[in-house]
Amino acid sequence: MIRAGIVGGAGYTAGELIRLILHHPALELDFVHSTSNAGNEIAKVHADLEGEELPRFTSELNSDVDVLFLCLGHGNSKIFLENHSFSEATHIIDLSNDFRLKEDRVLGDMEFVYGLPELNASEISKTKYLANPGCFATAIELALLPLASQRLLQDGVHVNAVTGATGAGVSLSKTTHFTWRDNNFSHYKAFTHQHLGEISESISQLQPGWIREIYFLPNRGNFSRGIFATAYTEFTQDLEAAFELYEGFYKHAPFTFVSRREVFLKQVVNTNKCLIHLHKHKNKLLITSVIDNLLKGASGQAIENMNLMFGLERKLGLELKANFF
Repeated sequence: MIRAGIVGGAGYTAGELIRLILHHPALELDFVHSTSNAGNEIAKVHADLEGEELPRFTSELNSDVDVLFLCLGHGNSKIFLENHSFSEATHIIDLSNDFRLKEDRVLGDMEFVYGLPELNASEISKTKYLANPGCFATAIELALLPLASQRLLQDGVHVNAVTGATGAGVSLSKTTHFTWRDNNFSHYKAFTHQHLGEISESISQLQPGWIREIYFLPNRGNFSRGIFATAYTEFTQDLEAAFELYEGFYKHAPFTFVSRREVFLKQVVNTNKCLIHLHKHKNKLLITSVIDNLLKGASGQAIENMNLMFGLERKLGLELKANFF
């Protein structure tokens, strides 16, 4: 069995990771680290895990685990790794944004690979250090990369995406309280969201020299989980050509599916799927991309990457079903 440790165990992504690890046939949970909850029962924080056989939160670390998942706040993973060492055999998967950009991927002897499996599966399978993509970045990259692969992004891209309340993390703020979020809708970080950097780098990986603008408007939705993203850009070919391009690009991707029917959020919530739909209007191609922000956008993708890193079947432990009603 592969022994897994989690650092930063009290947040939403850690809760999902614990659930996935418990039901993964090749994994066993070695420890869940949380300085603020050390000694507490995990199910007191992650109530959906009530009744599961679980260790307690701990402030101790096992430096010899096979895989370490970092679920720390942005900016804290780098500090943590600078102050703690692990065995040379330990694989590290970071779910923060600390190592996603090219300029940030080297820390001492560790060189991180950007972990979008549909883009970097070969590199992921060879690395021990992985930077898990952001949730918005995952949905938007999967919407645009097929076009980039054929150098078809010749114009700016307009993106509008809505995320659920869990996208803001477990810590309370003015815009995460129920009284603010319920029956409400708003945008934030218009055109400046932190995921734009990794999106641009991924596009440039397939379409070198791409310098067009991504006009990204992130929105807060009044639901718990999921991302519904729409992107449109100039596309001179017909709709059938677009479908053939996308279907060909994702033909070996076990979690990304191109639908010829319109897609909606409930189809992907509580799954590791990304569903993509295409629509042509005059000279514009509209791409809709939907994911669960906590699974395909975070913890599920982390397990998918771990499967690749350890030579396991990519779908192992991720046969999850949508809660449709």
